[in-house]
Amino acid sequence: MSPRLTRRRTVASVATGVAVATALLTGLGNATAAPADEPTSTPVPIATPDGVVSSYLLNAHQATPGQTRLLERAVTDAGGVVVQSWPQIGVVVAHAQVSTFRDDVRAAAGNALESVGATRTVPVVEGTPEGVQSPWGPGSSDYQKDARKDFNGDVGGEQTTATTTDPREAEQWDMQMIKADRAHQITDGSRNVLVGVLDSGIDPDHPDLAPNIDVADSVNCTDAGRPDTSATGWYPTTSDHGTHVAGTIAAARNGTGIVGVAPNVRMASVKVVNDGGFIYPEYAVCGFIWAGLHHMDVTNNSYYVDPFMYYCEDQSDQYAAKEAVRRAVAWSTDRGVVHAAAAGNATTDLSNNTTDTSSPDDSKAVTRTINSGCHDIPTELPGVVTVSAVTKTGSLAYFSNRGLGIIDVAAPGRSILSTIVAGNGYGLKSGTSMASPHVAGVLALMKSVHPTWTPAQMLEKLRGQADDRACSPAEPHPTGGSNGPACVGSAADNSYYGEGVVDALDAVS
Repeated sequence: MSPRLTRRRTVASVATGVAVATALLTGLGNATAAPADEPTSTPVPIATPDGVVSSYLLNAHQATPGQTRLLERAVTDAGGVVVQSWPQIGVVVAHAQVSTFRDDVRAAAGNALESVGATRTVPVVEGTPEGVQSPWGPGSSDYQKDARKDFNGDVGGEQTTATTTDPREAEQWDMQMIKADRAHQITDGSRNVLVGVLDSGIDPDHPDLAPNIDVADSVNCTDAGRPDTSATGWYPTTSDHGTHVAGTIAAARNGTGIVGVAPNVRMASVKVVNDGGFIYPEYAVCGFIWAGLHHMDVTNNSYYVDPFMYYCEDQSDQYAAKEAVRRAVAWSTDRGVVHAAAAGNATTDLSNNTTDTSSPDDSKAVTRTINSGCHDIPTELPGVVTVSAVTKTGSLAYFSNRGLGIIDVAAPGRSILSTIVAGNGYGLKSGTSMASPHVAGVLALMKSVHPTWTPAQMLEKLRGQADDRACSPAEPHPTGGSNGPACVGSAADNSYYGEGVVDALDAVS
């Protein structure tokens, strides 16, 4: 189980162009700040000393090419270097090694700049590029593409149903719990459906994964937040986390090993975890924008964005990073991508959370007070499906985060058998990281049967079809520690299971 990994959010259908600039990206947009009478969250200053390369995210007041170019010029005028521009959302990634960069770029950008913030508490190690990198600016063919998939074929197109049983399928209690085994009698999923696995990379040689990896749409986003499309860039880092997640989503039905929730859909490896195990905000922005540009249907996000477990909107650096990620999620959602995310493994009630002891996690963590304007991202962003973890008995896993009005659905996340890198084999892992890919797989099956459904429709159906589970005690802590705050709410919607355990059979029926 990895330890690192607001109220019920809705999906807003946001138009492109002027509507994005005015409705989505002006000021706080859809972000939720803490009420004025709440205490200020504890400041955590991010030092950016002279001579040390630091990374920054800049958000324009409007997502227009003109304002994005103004930010690019302001970066240069302030002594920085533009690493990556995302004019689709008015976000620029920059590096600088002058301590006054934030103030200098504010002065240079004027009214074009909505916010700027440093993204990490340690120096950049990836290296700073020469010149401006804007591969998808206005005028490029991909930027001009329509948000819809090129195919909206009928239900029968390129789908398969279960005709064989893989050797270890009987061990997959998790698939039986969510009725994936029964759903497979209707469909194993459509080859038209593409799931983005935003994680540490996918083992390219694993026999249960290789048949379903979409190499052309895979990418590495850990090169300072730039999309690296080199042949091996998307391969796994030092972690097999992404490989395990991928197996749960779509391990192939091929007579080998296990079977995923949606064993006939395609997966793209979108690497957002670096070799140190960190997912910085610029990596996540790159991943979500890539998913939208490449017309993915679903993404899985079994992580939280470093270095803060909770990003607080009354802290300027944290606000800027959170706003950039929020814009990327909203933009890709508007392009038709639905996102599933792990609720986290801190045994925390996210609806009543006032203390953080783990941030920043890339240097020295401090104990800080947080308020209702502080959120775990991406799981608490608007339109993202927040997933808690349950055990084989159906109890909430002791480590799982929870929260009334926060958790959307629950899924198996304790001792899950899936693919690993070592020996191209199989292993057990636990965490909400393991629960979220079950939901991503169910969404992929749902999209296979209902190719024209929007993210908002899919979220509504996913919640409505989930199997209600009434409050019950959480799993006892294995070493006698606390199993966290008690469950509150009704059988239809509570703090442990949200609207219930996800149901793959209903998703395809």
